[in-house]
Amino acid sequence: MNAFLAAFDALPLGTFQGRAGGRRYIVTRSDFSSGAAQKLIAEELGGPGYISLNLYRLSSGARLKPCEMPEVKVVDFVRAFRPD
Repeated sequence: MNAFLAAFDALPLGTFQGRAGGRRYIVTRSDFSSGAAQKLIAEELGGPGYISLNLYRLSSGARLKPCEMPEVKVVDFVRAFRPD
């Protein structure tokens, strides 16, 4: 989880483009509740790829909640993604 959190935190806020797995994506990262809740949505440009997750920073630790997809899919994406 630490490598995922470090990769997630390195992503800028707002909307930007980049690559993961040889594919181009447009990504939006948003913070809510002073950063206690965070959201990431990524859509593959010209393809079917889609990633959506919510991340909650609780006093008991971070909680990752992928949106209707396996946790490993969102973790692998965030760790592989490189913004332009």
